[in-house]
Amino acid sequence: MTDSIPPHQDAMLKRLARIEGQVRGLQAMIRRGEDCEAIAQQFSAARKALDRAYQEMLACLLEEAVLDPQQDSAATLAKVRAIFTKYT
Repeated sequence: MTDSIPPHQDAMLKRLARIEGQVRGLQAMIRRGEDCEAIAQQFSAARKALDRAYQEMLACLLEEAVLDPQQDSAATLAKVRAIFTKYT
């Protein structure tokens, strides 16, 4: 990655690249006709990895809402509630 990408974005891009690799691995397993249980285990791992990436993105979104100096407490709380309602 380039130096112009902030570290948290670089980390997220790397995480997503690993997830992409897991999904490609799943496709290969299915093409090879591997055992359904082995495929299910890999699906589970990929889902968990994607869930963790999503949680990290939600944390970033919440941090932005909470740390916005232009909002008062009521507006911040409303924004946090909206985030949870919309994205969870």
